[in-house]
Amino acid sequence: MEAIRPVRRTLLRDRAYEVIRDAIVGGELEPGAVVRDGELAERLGLSRAPVRQAFSRLVDEGLLESKPQSYTRVTPLVTADVRDAAAVVGALHELVTRTGVPRLTTEGVRAMRVANERFATAVGAGDVDGALRADDALHDVLVKAAGNGAAAATIARYTPLIRRLERRRFGESSCRSAGLHERLIDACAAGDAEEAVRVTAEIWRTLADLADDD
Repeated sequence: MEAIRPVRRTLLRDRAYEVIRDAIVGGELEPGAVVRDGELAERLGLSRAPVRQAFSRLVDEGLLESKPQSYTRVTPLVTADVRDAAAVVGALHELVTRTGVPRLTTEGVRAMRVANERFATAVGAGDVDGALRADDALHDVLVKAAGNGAAAATIARYTPLIRRLERRRFGESSCRSAGLHERLIDACAAGDAEEAVRVTAEIWRTLADLADDD
């Protein structure tokens, strides 16, 4: 497993969480796969405690399911759950867009354009990981500009559920997303928060359609 490798002994619980989450989202740990704290702790070069803490968080976020004294395993990809998560995350992205656009700096708009260039390049190369990282970077500019910690935390919590489906259906909406990103960035550059919100809603409708079609 390439994503599961030893980590530095700083913020062990959070780092273990990130590595295991990314392995689930990336499909390295497939739906239904049983995970064992001792085995993953050894792979990560950690004690069992931070891995167990990571498991608890991932269960809470819907990426793992656990039956005490029996198993902990990767949850199946349930499109209804993805649809629910997309509705929540999409609404919060509309909120941070409305709040964040008036606060965006020139540097912020530039960062969004650079991220979208990386996104388009990754899509053209079939680089799923690169495309999703660039997409996150683009939207994170608005999340940070809005300064709403509760919205940011909720987006971070539920986005991995959506990413699992996006990875499986990569390519069906990615090319269109690059064009929507351009419209979003242009609206942000013009300071047109309402148009930016409309485009953001369209982006998230596209993602909801992936769940409906699955």
